[in-house]
Amino acid sequence: MAVRTLVLGGARSGKSAHAEGLLPESAPVTYVATARRDPDDPEWAERIATHVARRPGTWRTVEAGDADSLRRVLADVDAEATVLVDDLATWLTAVLDDAGAWDRDPAALSAVAGHCTRLVEAVAGCAARLVIVSAEVGLGVVPATRSGRLFRDELGSLNARLAEVCDEVVLLVAGQPLRLR
Repeated sequence: MAVRTLVLGGARSGKSAHAEGLLPESAPVTYVATARRDPDDPEWAERIATHVARRPGTWRTVEAGDADSLRRVLADVDAEATVLVDDLATWLTAVLDDAGAWDRDPAALSAVAGHCTRLVEAVAGCAARLVIVSAEVGLGVVPATRSGRLFRDELGSLNARLAEVCDEVVLLVAGQPLRLR
């Protein structure tokens, strides 16, 4: 039976390294990178390079920077596969960008909600061993901007829905894992 693990944590909490440590280095793992590359942002490129350098050579990277490609990967893997998705905050950012939802247009928000529902369904139906990384953004101050509040609310809702369909939920705080389920 597949095990689905949701790993949550704040910025620099160690959530990605913890998630990677849950999987054997020697096993073939499909690493699904959701971040979009930006050639004009060297700091972002450095962050991606750090993540890439940390992965074992036996892992295969699939870049899934749009709403549908992540769902396709989850639907296409077989039961013997192992998949790590890192992370849902960048996936959701792309979904909000692509929908033009930052100004809270109702039609755009409906499109975002549809993508999130289909992702939750894909996670619930994924036959593989699955580890998902997501940012926990609800523990800080209320964001000062409308877009910041939208992102916090949408990601918090998505995380809660994913936690319902995952077998294990872990929160990283200061590098320390707290098992929530």
